[in-house]
Amino acid sequence: MGHQDLLTSEQGESLVRLARLALETDIGQKTEMPPPVDIRLQRKGATFVTITKDGALRGRIGTADAHSPLAEDVRENATRAAKMVPRFPPVSPEELDRIRLEVSVLTPPCLLICPPEERPERVRPGIDGLLLTSGFSRGLLLPQVWKRIPGPEEFLRALCRKASLPSNAWRRSNTELYTFQVQAFHEE
Repeated sequence: MGHQDLLTSEQGESLVRLARLALETDIGQKTEMPPPVDIRLQRKGATFVTITKDGALRGRIGTADAHSPLAEDVRENATRAAKMVPRFPPVSPEELDRIRLEVSVLTPPCLLICPPEERPERVRPGIDGLLLTSGFSRGLLLPQVWKRIPGPEEFLRALCRKASLPSNAWRRSNTELYTFQVQAFHEE
């Protein structure tokens, strides 16, 4: 991330508040007006919103490509993470007090150019998130997932499974691998 692209902690906190407000408005039927948005948060950006309940994953959805303003992307992803993750039921109004939100702001994905067998050595555990594409299949794992899957080859296999591909698809030359980093902001 270029220094000028980094968000301040205040801007990050603002995104987390916007995510919370989106949930409370959508699920809790509150009608609070969103606060004025910092000019930096009106620039296009890609985000993921992660919802945890009592420390366990409750939903996560996001975008890898910057197609709308950061603030808008966060609001949209917060409500989608709460309602549209197939393996979880929609978040209920009663759960709102027990959930915590994390907003990850992604850098633009950068194609990893190297022979496939060098990919495990070229990815940086704990730093790089990975986006894998092969034909119409696509999978993405945030850098935070390294806490659960610390080994590069294991991480690449998990990424392939996420893309609904065989776990060794990362070894194919027609599979593209992109790296990105995130700035993560979360509720206390």
